[in-house]
Amino acid sequence: MAVRATDPKTIQSALGLNQPTPCSWTEGMTGGMSFFVGPPVNGWIIVTGSGLPNPSCDVDECFRFLARISGQLGQVQLFHTDRILHHHAWARAENGVVTRAYAWAGETIWNQGAKTPAEIELSMKCFGYGDDPNADSWAAVEWTAANVGKVPLLATRWSLDPARINERARNRADGIAGESSRVY
Repeated sequence: MAVRATDPKTIQSALGLNQPTPCSWTEGMTGGMSFFVGPPVNGWIIVTGSGLPNPSCDVDECFRFLARISGQLGQVQLFHTDRILHHHAWARAENGVVTRAYAWAGETIWNQGAKTPAEIELSMKCFGYGDDPNADSWAAVEWTAANVGKVPLLATRWSLDPARINERARNRADGIAGESSRVY
C-alpha cells in the first residue's frame, strides 16, 4: 500500500499499531509482520505486511479498509499480486472514497471507476463483472500473467514501486513495525 504522507506516525495511529518498534526497510519488506510502515520517500510512505487485506480473499473487507484509512489519511493506494495464481488487484482511494479499483481472482471480483490513463498506457486488461474471458485458456493465462507483471509499473506511475526505491533511500531511516488490534 502507498500513502501520500510524510509522517509515518500518522499512519501508525490510523492503523492502530500496538507496541510499534523501529524496523529496517529490509526487515520490513520481508512481510513477516502484520504491518510495516516505511520511512517517507518522495512524498509517499509504503505500508506492507500480512495485516493488509487481500482482495482475493475478501473484497468487501478490502473496500472497507481503504475507505476508512483514506478517510483518515487522504490518498491511499493498494497493490496486490499473486504470481502463482495470477490474482491481482489495484485500488485508489481518497478522503474515504474509492475512485478506482480492479481485482481479478479467477474472475473479476472488483471493477470500480474508469480505467486511468496509466492503466490504458500499460494495456492492462480489465473485464467487467460476469464477462467470460475464458479463464481456463492459455490466452487468459498470458494476459493474467501480463497484468501481474504490470502491477509494479502501475504503482510506479500512480505513486512508487518499493522494488525501485534505491538503496540510499532505503538505508536513510528505519520504519515502524507493529500489530493492530483493529478488524477492518
